[in-house]
Amino acid sequence: MRLKEEFIHTIEIEKSKFITYMTRCFKEEEARSYIQHIKKLHPTATHHCTAFLCQNRQIMRSNDDGEPAKTAGAPMLNVLLNSDVEDICVVVVRYFGGIKLGTGGLIKAYTRSVKETLELAKKVDTKEVSFYTLTFSYDLINILEYYLKEKTYILDKQYEQDVHYTFYTQYANIIEDIQELTKGQFLPLFIKTEVIEIEQ
Repeated sequence: MRLKEEFIHTIEIEKSKFITYMTRCFKEEEARSYIQHIKKLHPTATHHCTAFLCQNRQIMRSNDDGEPAKTAGAPMLNVLLNSDVEDICVVVVRYFGGIKLGTGGLIKAYTRSVKETLELAKKVDTKEVSFYTLTFSYDLINILEYYLKEKTYILDKQYEQDVHYTFYTQYANIIEDIQELTKGQFLPLFIKTEVIEIEQ
């Protein structure tokens, strides 16, 4: 699962403002570039604490950016590691409000910031699917339409001399099933296999 797009969420704790920026990143360079971008947006912020993971969780980093050790970056990264989300970079921008939160308070604040943002952000699932076209006669439209709605996602329908459907599916036995339903008269034509994103 990945984020659909960048998401920003703000909370206030004891007069300190915590602005959480979250985006997709597939490489460490992308994460570091995003972190620099957020720092430029908030040059006067007290802290810019960060966490990111990418490349099947082989690369993971966190930074407390001046907060006491392991009170910001590590709790942020821990939230990411305990989620199903991959390829993600988080920056929590803190504007200090004058009241010290203490070690426990900071851990809770940064954990809450990332958890809430992650819950609110739109996410997508990545799935490998196969694309097909199917041309068939009008007398089979009811039976094939019912079957394709159950087993596939129909992208396009065209009604000409014959019926033409374009669809994708994860179902492995699509060719065999359609061969059986049409008594071998019509078979789907394979186009390609592709990894797509489906919104949750």
